[in-house]
Amino acid sequence: MEAGAGGPIRRFPSDGKGQRKGTPRQLPSRLYPNRLDQTNPRLETLRQLLADNPANTFARYGLAMEHVRSGDLDGAVREFEAVLTTDPKYSAAYYHGGQALEKLGKLDQARDFYRRGIAATRDPHALSELQAALDILGD
Repeated sequence: MEAGAGGPIRRFPSDGKGQRKGTPRQLPSRLYPNRLDQTNPRLETLRQLLADNPANTFARYGLAMEHVRSGDLDGAVREFEAVLTTDPKYSAAYYHGGQALEKLGKLDQARDFYRRGIAATRDPHALSELQAALDILGD
């Protein structure tokens, strides 16, 4: 790290270019494709896995998380519901489904997701996360 007029400059070994402290790093665009791009290879792979085996909860959960990542929260909620239709004890789907519903402003539905998860899970860690999320929203 070197000191400069505007504060410390960090040098990253990969590029040797300086960066002022507190400024965002420029990341290669290939790491972050267009978030709403429907030709996302991960989405296509997950859809193909589900075409081969619609009951694959791991692939369905992965597809739901890709929808969250791309900003398609309604699509994510549909996929989380589909996960829970196949495996009602998949506690992560309750938590992340509730989170997606919160972001959509559907707080009553988020509370319902959390309550259903609390009733279904036996995992103490998942139970505490679901209860904390419900407590934050209030009854």
